[in-house]
Amino acid sequence: MYEKELEQIGLSPNEAKIYEALLRLGESSVTEIAYESHVHRRSIYDTLMRLVEKGLVFQIFQKKENLYRAVDPKKCMELLKEKEKAFKKVLPGLEYFYTQDPMEEAAYIYRGIEGYKNYVREMIMVAEDSYFLGAKFNWATPGTESLLSQYNAEMKRKQKKQMTIFDPRVKETFKKSEYGKVGEHKFFPKGYETPGVMDVFGDRVVTFKSMNIGNFGEDGSIFVMVNQQLADSYRTWFRFIWDSLGKD
Repeated sequence: MYEKELEQIGLSPNEAKIYEALLRLGESSVTEIAYESHVHRRSIYDTLMRLVEKGLVFQIFQKKENLYRAVDPKKCMELLKEKEKAFKKVLPGLEYFYTQDPMEEAAYIYRGIEGYKNYVREMIMVAEDSYFLGAKFNWATPGTESLLSQYNAEMKRKQKKQMTIFDPRVKETFKKSEYGKVGEHKFFPKGYETPGVMDVFGDRVVTFKSMNIGNFGEDGSIFVMVNQQLADSYRTWFRFIWDSLGKD
């Protein structure tokens, strides 16, 4: 039932099956674990020992057959925190390598909600004046709150501006107290609704497709072009459209 989630925190498929089986069974023998988890008996012992080493299972010594029991699932959170702590130690070195060879010209695609998160991380990294055309208020996408807080904090720290021309449906869906937090904004008039969005920041020109109002969703695609002259051109066109629109 929870095998995929357990695998996402670093357990192997067999470890996830056995740990979940032990949570359901309580104290159990190898025979009972094999039956409940559907893991071949030949693999049970090695997998149990790995779980013991990770602190997720402990062994109960018996005269006849040893038993095993799972520890509190909160231990899984400890494992995640330990992994995060270890990764934070090497992150500065990895970021150093990443920034040594900046892209001068490139084109690539992000897909789905995880792609959208990667895109927000890229915006945090660049942190330059940002222009959003046909925006769908995807700041409201569930699961992105922390990243967007980082983005807003970085933009504020560097005193960079955000200018947004929203899709007219945003005004119909959200309150001004919500969409009004994203900096200066205007709206396209009714009749100019589209499924697309264009963002420009730094040397990036970004176009989206398959956009929902207030939620990027799993089916969206993000097309990123890196080229300073192209970005400068799009910024000029954005300013023309901005100046042509009335006040909100």
